[in-house]
Amino acid sequence: MEYLADTVAIVRHFSSTGKLGAKAKKIMQDADIGKNTVFVSIISIVEIMYLSEAGRIKLDLDVIKSKLDAADNYFVIDLNFDIIEVAKEIHGLELHDRLIVSTAKYLTCPILTSDRTITDLEIIQVIWK
Repeated sequence: MEYLADTVAIVRHFSSTGKLGAKAKKIMQDADIGKNTVFVSIISIVEIMYLSEAGRIKLDLDVIKSKLDAADNYFVIDLNFDIIEVAKEIHGLELHDRLIVSTAKYLTCPILTSDRTITDLEIIQVIWK
């Protein structure tokens, strides 16, 4: 199956810090062995760069790039006009989350996130626990 992982899911999975929900963890572990495909929005990559530079996470841009380059079932999705068109219809989220959720909707796949605001909007299937 195909999924989009939000920034928290990517950081926790690739840095082995923090707790992933059981279902999200299984999906990402299965992606590691070729059973699932996990998409990552370029917005999450930018957030990882920012959080790393601010000293809020230990995972930096070089590490995440090398991990994603080495992973066969993880794919970075660039921002494009089609995703922005989807974003026009989504309200109630800050910009980064809006674009990440829009990417999942554009790809028509569930999102791996613990974000309560995204879950509460009920505009996309959320998988975590």
